[in-house]
Amino acid sequence: MLLRIGDKIVNRQKIHQTIDRILDLRCDGLSQQEVAGRLGVDRTFVSRLETIGEIRKGGRVALIGFPLQNCQEIYAVARQEGIDFCLVLSEQERWDFVQTKSGVELFNTIMEIVGNVRKYDIVIIIGSNMRIKLIETILDKVVIGVQIGESPIAEDKYVNPEDIRALIKQLRF
Repeated sequence: MLLRIGDKIVNRQKIHQTIDRILDLRCDGLSQQEVAGRLGVDRTFVSRLETIGEIRKGGRVALIGFPLQNCQEIYAVARQEGIDFCLVLSEQERWDFVQTKSGVELFNTIMEIVGNVRKYDIVIIIGSNMRIKLIETILDKVVIGVQIGESPIAEDKYVNPEDIRALIKQLRF
């Protein structure tokens, strides 16, 4: 947990603990100035820290997920919560999607989906660690990853619909 930066030795764990404490205190209702005073940091540091992780509320939201065991439940939550674009697939649906198209058709369809998803302010991706990283790289917007396993995932995974509902509500309100 110790890092050498030039002549300094830095305790990474202390940095993480301090950041967690700052965010906890801010969530508890303390002002940036109160948190800064309590922890002995500059108020501007607290402000900049919040800016780094800020996700704007509102805006258009897309949800993509695969391979999901309970696609219909997730789709229903997305519809109920006003998600603007939802694409959820089981493992079988994912394979059907790939195998029913020629190479050019598949490429064009994927590019169309990517182009469409880029129109949204926030994208929620439910998938493997690799798929989440890929989507984060492709899109130049806020991506919220819900990891359901390590890549490759070859079987459908159950995702608690109420966890997705809570996530959407946090983003919207």
